[in-house]
Amino acid sequence: TIFFLFALAEFFVWKKSNFDQSPLRRTFKSKVLAHYPQNIEWNPFDQDAVNMLCMPKGLSFRTQADNRDPQLHSFIITREDGSRTYGFVLTFYEEVTSKQICTAMQTLYQMHNAEQYSSVCASSSCSMDSLASSIDEGDATSLAKLQRYNSYDISRDTLYVSKCICLITPLPFMQACKKFLIQLYKAVTSQQPPPLPLESYIHNILYEVPLPPPGRSLKFYGVYEPIICQRPGPNELPLSDYPLREVFELLGLENLVQVFTCVLLEMQILLYSQDYQRLMTVAEGITTLLFPFQWQHVYVPILPASLLHFLDAPVPYLMGLQSKEGTDRSKLELPQEANLCFVDIDNHFIELPEEFPQFPNKLEFIQEISEVLLQFGIPPEGNLHCSDSATKLKNLVLSDLVNDKKNGNIPGNALNMYELLKGNETIARLQALAKRTGVTMEKMTITAPLVEKEKDGKLPCEEVELRDYKLNVQLREVFANRFTQMFADYEAFVIQAAPDMESWLTNREQMQNFDKASFLSDQPEPYLPFLSHFIETQMFATFIDNKIISQWEEKDPFLRVFDSRIEKIRLYNVRAPALRTSNYQKCSTLKEAAQSIEQRLLKIDHTAIHPHLLDMKIGQGKYEQGFFPKLQSDVLATGPTNNNRWASRSTTAQRRKDRLRQHSEHIGLDNDLREKYMQEARSLGKNLRQPKLSDLSPAVIAQTNWKFVEGLLKECRMKTKRMLVEKMGHEAVELGHGEANITGLEENTLIASLCDLLERIWSHGLQVKQVDHYCNFVLTSHIFSTVVAVGTERRKSDTGITLPTLRVSLIQDMRHVQNMSEIKTDVGRARAWIRLSLEKKLLSQHLKQLLSNQALAKKLYKRYAFLRCEEEREQFLYHLLSLNAVDYFCFTSVFTTIMIPYRSVIIPIKKLSNAITTSNPWICVSGELGDTGVMQIPKNHLEMTFECQNLGKLTTVQIGHDNSGLLAKWLVDCVMVRNEITGHTYKFPCGRWLGKGVDDGSLERILIGELVSSTSDEELGKQCRTPPQQKSPTTARRLSITSLTGKNTRQIQEGIGEAVNNIVKHFHKPEKERGSLTILLCGENGLVAALEQVFHHGFKSARIFHKNVFIWDFIEKAVAYFETTDQIGDNEEALLLQRSSCKTFCHYVNAINTAPRNIGKDGKFQILVCLGTRDHLLAQWIPLLAECPPITRMYEENALLRDRMTVNSLIRVLQTLQDFNIILEGSLIKGVDV
Repeated sequence: TIFFLFALAEFFVWKKSNFDQSPLRRTFKSKVLAHYPQNIEWNPFDQDAVNMLCMPKGLSFRTQADNRDPQLHSFIITREDGSRTYGFVLTFYEEVTSKQICTAMQTLYQMHNAEQYSSVCASSSCSMDSLASSIDEGDATSLAKLQRYNSYDISRDTLYVSKCICLITPLPFMQACKKFLIQLYKAVTSQQPPPLPLESYIHNILYEVPLPPPGRSLKFYGVYEPIICQRPGPNELPLSDYPLREVFELLGLENLVQVFTCVLLEMQILLYSQDYQRLMTVAEGITTLLFPFQWQHVYVPILPASLLHFLDAPVPYLMGLQSKEGTDRSKLELPQEANLCFVDIDNHFIELPEEFPQFPNKLEFIQEISEVLLQFGIPPEGNLHCSDSATKLKNLVLSDLVNDKKNGNIPGNALNMYELLKGNETIARLQALAKRTGVTMEKMTITAPLVEKEKDGKLPCEEVELRDYKLNVQLREVFANRFTQMFADYEAFVIQAAPDMESWLTNREQMQNFDKASFLSDQPEPYLPFLSHFIETQMFATFIDNKIISQWEEKDPFLRVFDSRIEKIRLYNVRAPALRTSNYQKCSTLKEAAQSIEQRLLKIDHTAIHPHLLDMKIGQGKYEQGFFPKLQSDVLATGPTNNNRWASRSTTAQRRKDRLRQHSEHIGLDNDLREKYMQEARSLGKNLRQPKLSDLSPAVIAQTNWKFVEGLLKECRMKTKRMLVEKMGHEAVELGHGEANITGLEENTLIASLCDLLERIWSHGLQVKQVDHYCNFVLTSHIFSTVVAVGTERRKSDTGITLPTLRVSLIQDMRHVQNMSEIKTDVGRARAWIRLSLEKKLLSQHLKQLLSNQALAKKLYKRYAFLRCEEEREQFLYHLLSLNAVDYFCFTSVFTTIMIPYRSVIIPIKKLSNAITTSNPWICVSGELGDTGVMQIPKNHLEMTFECQNLGKLTTVQIGHDNSGLLAKWLVDCVMVRNEITGHTYKFPCGRWLGKGVDDGSLERILIGELVSSTSDEELGKQCRTPPQQKSPTTARRLSITSLTGKNTRQIQEGIGEAVNNIVKHFHKPEKERGSLTILLCGENGLVAALEQVFHHGFKSARIFHKNVFIWDFIEKAVAYFETTDQIGDNEEALLLQRSSCKTFCHYVNAINTAPRNIGKDGKFQILVCLGTRDHLLAQWIPLLAECPPITRMYEENALLRDRMTVNSLIRVLQTLQDFNIILEGSLIKGVDV
C-alpha cells in the first residue's frame, strides 16, 4: 500500500528577518499541526524537514485586498541512505478567527507605521528652515499615504493566514496527488458539505488504495471524481509523473540540452525561480532524463531559506533557490561560480561554465527532440512569455482555475458552467437566496458529468493529461536511446576482478572496475571530449558498481531495463562490439511506448474500494465552510481490520519487509566490519552528497563542514593516486621512451579533474565570493610580500659555457600566464597556472608558499574552510607533491598557439677542437607542433634566445655552418634547448664533427632530442658539462665498427626485432596517446641504429689508405652497379619486379645525393632508411643489396648481409611495417625530392 501522510501547518511566532517590510509582507515560523498516521516503523516522519519544505519561506498573512489564490507545489526529501520521499502540497489561505492574533497584527502595523513616519520626517528635515515646513505640510500627507496603502485595520479588514495540506508518497504520483488535494480543498471551500466526512477520504487513500502493480493502472476515488494512476511495466522506463512539456516550455530545447550536459558532468547546478513548483518540475524533469544513470550528489530542488549555507558545499549539487520579486541576479553572492551552471527559469536564461564539452551529436539530437515537440504543438525555443493566468495554471497544474478574489475555490476537472461560477460573489448571493426558498441543485450538477463521461466511453484520463503522458514517455525514449547507442558495448569493458562480493567491497577503493582507456579508444572521435569527462563522474562509477554487484545480488531496476534494451539492439543489429560509428541513429520505439501508456489509461486494470463511513464520534469534524476541520486522529491512526480483497494481499507485508531489510543494511549493521565496508563502498562520499535537512544546530553544521573537508582531502588523495598509477603503471620503457608516459585525452581528463578539485578546495569557506579565487589569492599574496623568488644563478660548465639556472618564481609564472592573450577569462588563467605549475613540478611548492600567509588566510576564509585546517592542508600539499614523480606536459600540449621564449646553448668539445668556429653557424629547432626555421647564430656566441609559437615537445635540432673561415671545423658535443616558461630542457647529443675533410664530411647534422630529467639543478649542470678527457667523444653509432664483426649476431637481430616491434606497438596505441615516431626511427635504439649495426657487421677494414669508409660508400657502389648492369633471371615476372626495385633504389639514393643539403654520409643513410620505411621499400631493397657483387669486396664472408637465412629473416621482420601509414617529420627529409 502507498504510504501517504496528511499534514497541516500554521504560524506561532514570526521570524527575526525582514523587519523593514510591512507585517503582511513578513514571513513567520510555521509548524506541523497534525500528521497521519502518527508513526511508521520503517519510514519515520521527519517533522522538521516536512515543515521546511511545505512552507520554505515560512507562514504568511493576507487581507481581503490581497491575492489569495491557492498554490500547489511539490518537494522531495532525500535521506542519507539515498532513498527518496515525495511530497505534494496545496497551500491556501484561511480566515483568522483569533482576536488575539488580529490585535497583534494591528499592533505590529502601528509600530511599523511609526518607524516609517519617523524616517519620512528625518529625510525631509535637511535644514532648520525646511523642518518647520515639513512638520506643517509633509507630516499629514506622508502619514495619510502610509495609512492608506500600508495598514491593517482590525475593524475594517479581514485577516487570512496560510495553511497547507500535504500528501507524502514513496513514488512520484504527482497527477493523482494533485487531483486528490484539489478535490479535498474544494470540499472545504464548497458551500455544501462533502458527501462523506473528510476522514473517510483520507482514511481511504492512506489504507485502502493499493500501489498499482507494474504495467497496470488503478482507479480510486476522491471527494467528487475518480482519479487514475498507473505504473510502467518491468521493461519500461521508470515512473515519472512530472510534465516534461513544462520543462521544455520554461527552458527551451537548446538551454535544456546544455543544462542536461552540465548535470551529466556533475557540475554545480543552481535553479532560480519565484515559483517552487517550477523549481521542482525542472529538477525532476532533468534528473528523469538521466536514465540509466542517477544523480549521486546533493539534491535539494527547493532549498529552504534557513539552509542557504549549503551553497558553500564544495561538491557537485543540484539545488533550487527561490528568487524574490524584483531581485537582480547580479546581487546574488554565489560560491564556486567557475564551475556553476546558473539556470534562471523565469527569464529563460542560463549561465554556463566556461569550459565543458558538448553532448555527442548535439545538433542531430536537438533535431530529433524538436520533431517530437512539434508533433505535440510545442515550440522548441520554449514559451517564455506566459500570462499571469497561464502561470497560475502551471502552478496549480489544473485545467480550470476559478479566481474569485475571495476564497480561491478550486473546481474539479469536469465541472459544468454552474460549478465554474459557484465561487463568484454574485452567484454566492443568488445561491444563498435560492437556498432560503428551498431550491438546491448542487449535488446533481456535480455528479451528472461523471455519469455522462462513462456512458460516452471516453478515456477516464483527460485528453490534455494523456498528451502529457505520451509526450513524457516519447521524450524520455529519445534520451534513453542516445545512452543505449553510446554505451551499447559497455559490458565488454567492465572488469570483473573479484571472486566474491565481500572481497570486492573490501578492496573497492583500490580496484579498477572499468577499462577506461580501451573504452575511449573504441569510441568515435567526436564522442571523446564528452565521454572522457563523463566516465570520471560518480554517476558512471555507481552505474558500473551496480553492474558488478548484479552478479551477486538482484539487478538494480534501472540497470535491468537498460541491459534489456541493449540486448534488444544486439538482436536487431547483430553488430560487432568493436565496430563503433558516430552516425546518428534515431529512436525507433516512440510509437510503441506511447501506445502502451495509452492502453493502460484506456482500460483500467484495477479499481480501489470507495470511501465509506467510519466509526466516528458524533459531533466532531463538523463542517464549516472555508475552514479545514480538526480531524479525528483515532480513526486515522490505524488501517482497516476487515478482510477486504486489497488488505488480504501480501504486497504490503512484502514491501515492508524489503524496506526493513534496506533500512537495516544502512543503519543497523554498523558494528559488523563487512557491512561497514559495504556501506562505504556503496555510498562513497555519501555524507557529502545529502546532509540531513532537518538538523540545523551549529554543532551539526560544523560537523557537516568538517565532513566536507575530510571528503575533499580523500578526493585529493584518490585523484593524485590515480594520476600516478596511470602514469607509472605502464611498461617501464614503452615505445622507446626513457620512461612511461600517458598522453593526450586521458591525461587531459585527469588534469581537468584536478583543476576542478582545486577550485572547490580554494572556494570552500571563502568570505568574499569571486570567480578567480586562487588567481586573486596569488596576486594578493604578492601584495603582502609573501612571495620570495629564488634568484637566477649562472653555473659554468667545464667548457666555460654559461648555462643559467631557470629562475623559480611564483610571480614569474603568474606573469607568463597573464601575458597569454589567448586566454580571455580569469578561470582560464587560473587553470593555465595550475597546468604550468604541475608541468614544472612546482604545484605543491607554489601552493605552500601562498598558504604561508596566515593573516591573509584568516581574512579571506571562514574558520571551517579547508585551507585553514592545518593538518588536512599539509596532507593535501603532500599528495600534490607526489605528482612530482612523473612528467606532465599538460601546459605545453593544451596551449598550442601561444608564443614561448626558448634558450639554446651549443656545447663544443673544446679540448679537442675550437670552442668557437669562424664560419657562420645556424640552427633549426623542431617539435611536435612545428619548427623555428633556420636561425643564424650570432658570431662568437654559443648561446642564444629566441621566441616562437609553441613547438610542443622538442624532437630534432638541425645544426650546421657554411664552412667559411680558417677555423671552420667544429666538434660539437651536444645542443641544449630549454623552454623558458615550462623549464623543460632537451639535450640533443652530437659528438661528431661539422666540416669538410673531417669525419664523414658533414656540414649539417640532424640531432635527435631527449628530455633531460629535472631532478635538481646540480644534476642538470653535470649533464651539460663536457665528458671527462679520458673518454673518447664518439657516439653510440660509431662505437668500434671493426669490433662489430665479432659481436653476437643474436643481439643484433634482437635489436632489429625490438626496434620494429616498438614501431608496431606505436601504431596500435590510440592516436592521441602515441609517442614520438622520430625517436623510434632515429633514436638511440631506433630502427636506423639497428640497421646500421646490421650493415656494420662484417664490414671490412674501416680505413683504406687512411681514409674512412662508410656504409654510404657501399650504397653508392651498389647504385653504380645497378645503373650499369642489366639483371638476368629465369622468371620474367620476378625480373620485372627486381628491375623496378633497382630503379626505385637508385632514384632514392640519387635524390638524397643531389639534395641541396650538406649532410654527411651517415646522415644520408639515415634519410634513406626513413624514406624506405615510409614508402614500404626496405623489404625490397635488402635482398638487392645482399646479392650485388660489391658486397663480396666490402664485407667479410661471415657478415650478416651475406647470410641468406639472416637476410630472409630480416625481410620478414621489415614486412610487418607494410600495414602502417608512416608520416616522417619534415626536418628528417627536408630538401629531398623523391
